[in-house]
Amino acid sequence: MSSQLSQLPVVVIGAGPVGLAAAAQLTERGLPFVVLEAGDGPAAAVREWGHVRLFSPWRYDIDPAAARLLADADWVRPADDKLPTGAELAADYLQPLADLPALKPHLRYGARVVAITRFGLDRVRSAGREDTPFLVRLADGADIHARAVIDASGTWGTPNVLGAFGIPAHGEADVTAYLENALPDVLGRDRDRFAGRRILVVGAGHSAANTILALAALAEQEPGTAVTWAVRAGSPTRTYGGQSADALPERGALGTRLRQVVETGAVTLLTEFRVQRLTDDGDTVLVSDGERTVTADRIVVATGYRPDHTITSELRLDLDAILGSTRALAPLIDPNEHSCGTVPPHGVDELTHPEPGYYAIGVKSYGRAPTFLLATGYEQARSVVAALAGDWEAARDVQLDLPETGVCNSDPVEVDDTITDGGGCCGAPATEAGAEPSGGAPLNLIALGSQPVEGRPGTCC
Repeated sequence: MSSQLSQLPVVVIGAGPVGLAAAAQLTERGLPFVVLEAGDGPAAAVREWGHVRLFSPWRYDIDPAAARLLADADWVRPADDKLPTGAELAADYLQPLADLPALKPHLRYGARVVAITRFGLDRVRSAGREDTPFLVRLADGADIHARAVIDASGTWGTPNVLGAFGIPAHGEADVTAYLENALPDVLGRDRDRFAGRRILVVGAGHSAANTILALAALAEQEPGTAVTWAVRAGSPTRTYGGQSADALPERGALGTRLRQVVETGAVTLLTEFRVQRLTDDGDTVLVSDGERTVTADRIVVATGYRPDHTITSELRLDLDAILGSTRALAPLIDPNEHSCGTVPPHGVDELTHPEPGYYAIGVKSYGRAPTFLLATGYEQARSVVAALAGDWEAARDVQLDLPETGVCNSDPVEVDDTITDGGGCCGAPATEAGAEPSGGAPLNLIALGSQPVEGRPGTCC
């Protein structure tokens, strides 16, 4: 790398857990950097699901480099065996990390990235590409030159559609006023939108389960609240999971409570319901799968997330045709083959694109695979930053200490805030003969409610 290029900063996109982990690694390596965050503070996306408690304890939620920097600032580390909520993760760890004097001057909030290219070059031009700075353009018109780009922008802002088969249902664009993103705070700030209403929840992941249980509790408190749960599969067994047989008690308890509210009639279950058409019927929306029609006042879309690659359209990316991850990473994270606990360690080599110096890390690196772990994202950040520092031995010495207790989220209601050792991340045995393995969450942050692809086995999310 030319000396002129090496003097430019590394641009990190996103000030969430993995983006701030990259910033901590860059700080320890003494590399110049700037973190661009679209929100008005660190962990903006995490705070949106702050009411949800994690399955994983604090010891798996904190990046090692970040912990070292915080320890030097006399930070009081939370008890390792406690289960934080998203709000606690943000307030007790990510905010203090972002406020460190070594990081704070390098963080820019309200800085939304709209495009990344090479200065003076488009994607077609090859000559001199590797020695040309990146140009990162912001929504406010500002341009930043960078030696490298670490994209930790995540997928929270790009949820999957409600319609079946991966495309919007007929009329979906016309009923957005009725739609809610996954994990609304049903019993808190969003209560008024759900109380006394007919609610349809679509999805088979843990974010759907969390929302259904919260709505069931709301229905007991608010007369007229009716809850319908629609899944594309023929059975909710994947979402119920191992229940009492689950090695992770909190996750098992989630499935047990979910089954109870269905079997008692507190929640109406619709199986093999693939949304085909949505019709605005005045004050309500009609939701049809071609044979059945549900009338709803609100619809919670808990069908998962996908990455947005539009900002990198002028970069040379080698994306797997199925998942949208790098081609090298895809077979390691394929949800047809792996749960979150069986994804092998990986780092800079698996994250490298034909575009030198651009790396997507964190949940965005997994594309549409729902098997991501927060601990994996921290190791990705360490490996990539080591490579940028020229320490290839460290970059390729990839190690991943995954929690045997699991890394999936739990329902925030009636859950103890400690975790019991034993068991695996995901894929705990189901209780019914012939049932598929239990699903979990994509990271040790939260379940983002990924819907299983038609015909595929249950996965970690």
